[in-house]
Parts: sequence; structure tokens; C-alpha cells
Amino acid sequence: MLEAGDTVLEIGPGLGILTEQISAAGPGRIILVEIDSHLAAMLRSRFAQDERVTVLERDFLTVVPSDLGGERLKVIGNLPFNAAAGIFHHLCEYRDLIVRMVLTFQREVAARIRALPGSRNRSALSVFASLYWRTIGHFRVAAGSFYPRPRVDAEVLVMEPRDDLAFDRAEEADVQATVRAAFSAPRKTIRNSLADGLGISSEQAEAALELAKVHPSSRPATLDCSHLVALSRLLRPATSLGCRA
Repeated sequence: MLEAGDTVLEIGPGLGILTEQISAAGPGRIILVEIDSHLAAMLRSRFAQDERVTVLERDFLTVVPSDLGGERLKVIGNLPFNAAAGIFHHLCEYRDLIVRMVLTFQREVAARIRALPGSRNRSALSVFASLYWRTIGHFRVAAGSFYPRPRVDAEVLVMEPRDDLAFDRAEEADVQATVRAAFSAPRKTIRNSLADGLGISSEQAEAALELAKVHPSSRPATLDCSHLVALSRLLRPATSLGCRA
């Protein structure tokens, strides 16, 4: 995966054990984002002689593209289980900079990311993953492989950004708002989820669903990405209704 000259972003490097392996592969630059001040100080000391390594003592959710130099990135990370979904959403904002990601998630979160329409694990997270990324590989990692040992197994996902987005950039806020509204109450019908999530009437929601050829009584988890993009174009929630994405 790694080649000479690559710029690698590692999220949550901890003690730097994986960083050592990354360094040995010969990348041109390594950016470590570590929120813990003690670990960040240890990483600066450990890699003080490696001028390729930059340590950012930051919460990754506060990192902006200018912090990363605007270079094309390969992203690696054993993501903290309690923050993995938020970090993944944040990475979606950087997709234009990312070549490939190899990320470790709690197995249940990985299952939600990979879930297909109709799956009980299908969620807004699944839709965003499908819209922005192609999952090209995944494998399970037993809890006993980590120290300290977590209570659940993990799963590694290998992902690449899609170059065939199903929507134009000008439509992105509408798509995001529609997806979030659709899954705001996943056990409700899609008609009621959209109405409640977007603050519109059931009649407005049902009219859009008819045009998108979606049965109003369908559950959100049964919809594929094309249906949700079509609904966003009909409803235009971010622009017409003032909803925030």
C-alpha cells in the first residue's frame, strides 16, 4: 500500500508502534494526529530524529485541510471506538485529498459502514460511506490482538474515494440533509421520517416519494443511494427549507 514519497496521515498513533512500520516503508512525510498530550510529547521524542514526522497535538475533528499541507494523503488509523463514526464523517470532508484509507473500527461500526440496502445495520453512516467511498477490502481483528484488550472485536476497512459521485457539489448540502432526515427515525416510515426530519408536511413528503418512485410506507433502511439523491433534488432541504446539513 505505502510507497516511497507518500504523505501518510495516521490518526491516533498512541505509542507509535504502527508509526514505526509506516516509517520503515519509506514515505516522504508522516503526519501524526494525537489528542493525548502525554502521548504527543512521547511521539515527538521518539521520532525527533526523523524529519519526515510531524506531530499535531489535536482532536482530529478540529483538523482542517490547511493543517495537512494540502497534499494527497494515505490515511491509516486505529480509531478510538467512541469517536470512530465522527472521525469517519470528518474524513468525508477530506475526500479530495485522500488516495486511500486503512481504518480500524469497532466491528459493529464497520458493519454499519458496509451495510447494504435492506440490512438491519443500514444507517445514515452506511449511505454516506456508499456515496463517498468504495470499500475494497475488510477483515476482522480479534480483541485479543490489542493492548489493552477491548471488550469487542475490531474490523479493518480499506477504502478509496469515489470518482463517480452521484450528485454535483452544488447539491451536496441537500443530499446530506435528506440522508440525515431519512434516518432521523429509522423505525418510522420514510414518509414520516422525512416529514419530521425536514419539518415538512406528510403530504409534501409523500408527493416527493411518489415522484421518486418510493413507496411512502417503506422503511429508510430499504432505500438505496439513488433514491435518496432523487429525493434531495425534489425536496432541496438545505436551500429551499433552510435545513442545515
